[in-house]
Amino acid sequence: MLIWVIVIGLALFGLHIWGKRLKKRYDEQQQLINQYKQTVQIFVIDKKKDKPENLKLPKQIKEQIPKMYQKRKMPVIIAKIGSQIQTLMCDENVYNNIPIKKQVKVEMAGVLVVGIVSGKLAQPEKIGFKQKMQNKLKNIQNKNNE
Repeated sequence: MLIWVIVIGLALFGLHIWGKRLKKRYDEQQQLINQYKQTVQIFVIDKKKDKPENLKLPKQIKEQIPKMYQKRKMPVIIAKIGSQIQTLMCDENVYNNIPIKKQVKVEMAGVLVVGIVSGKLAQPEKIGFKQKMQNKLKNIQNKNNE
């Protein structure tokens, strides 16, 4: 039993150190993004999720994508910036909120869309009385099950 406690303790300690390293790396990347971000007005033509190998991204950017992400589908936006049409990568929450076929002002760091500054964003759908009651019932049932 003592051996199991020691093994589990070492595993948790290892995960703690690994988490610290990941957080440090994330903070460094976030600092670089904040340093280089600019506000730009774009016209969103299309948005989709696709693998980096199928996208029209510059060669340097394709080389910098980690191997872990090269086989995954990434959220991208095809937008017109000035007179050029470019493929831009974006965060998942930006991808969900950005409207199609609209002019939007966004924050960009290179080819990464970091945030939406202004524009006509999609309005959340109104929830009817019946749906509100169903949601409350589900919440109550989830609390009772826990």
